[in-house]
Amino acid sequence: MPEPARPYPIRAITFDLDDTLWDIWPIVARAERRLHAWLEKHYPRIPALFTTLELRALCADIANERPQLAHDRTLLRKEALRRAAQQADYLEFQVEPAFEVFFAARNDVVLFEEVLPVLGRLSRRYTLGALSNGNADLRLIGLDHLFAFAINAVDVGSAKPEPAMFEAACRYLGVLPRQIVHVGDDPEHDVLGAARAGMRAVWVNRTGKDWPGGAQADAEIRTLEDLEVLLERWD
Repeated sequence: MPEPARPYPIRAITFDLDDTLWDIWPIVARAERRLHAWLEKHYPRIPALFTTLELRALCADIANERPQLAHDRTLLRKEALRRAAQQADYLEFQVEPAFEVFFAARNDVVLFEEVLPVLGRLSRRYTLGALSNGNADLRLIGLDHLFAFAINAVDVGSAKPEPAMFEAACRYLGVLPRQIVHVGDDPEHDVLGAARAGMRAVWVNRTGKDWPGGAQADAEIRTLEDLEVLLERWD
């Protein structure tokens, strides 16, 4: 009898970032507060006219009006600030210093407890990559030494679950999609997107939510420590 076909060996792991390696919304809220405080000092009519949540809502408004920009979180935030400045009757407004205040705070993240030691161990066995719809900067966060590459929506012109980001990872790695495990918290962006691209998909469900429906992930985990156990079994 012929020998049974062997499964494809895992060569790489790609990770979503926001809400997979850290809790993003408390970080965004803090970044928005720091930006608001900076605006109060330098452009006080803007925070007098807009709350932090109203400034965030301007990003969503612009994304709805100009869907071709919706994947670019950085540009949306800058355009929202420009619009706010215009509505506050500032004829001159320096968007870059304002955005840098937000961006520095947005990348001042608090990792989930197990993330750093697990990534350190995994990086010695696999090639690690980051695939994110957001604008996190691994260098500013201090994780760039663990990742061989990082690709975001701006790099490829579209956000997950569109295939471009997953396809770019395959090209970078030079391996088959089934040799890559993608790990993320979002059932649509991460699980569905990775599955459509032919990768193995692992759903990080830290809070015990019910699966929302549709094709299941290849596996479900609560923490990245569970991922280590899973990979040992798959290997």
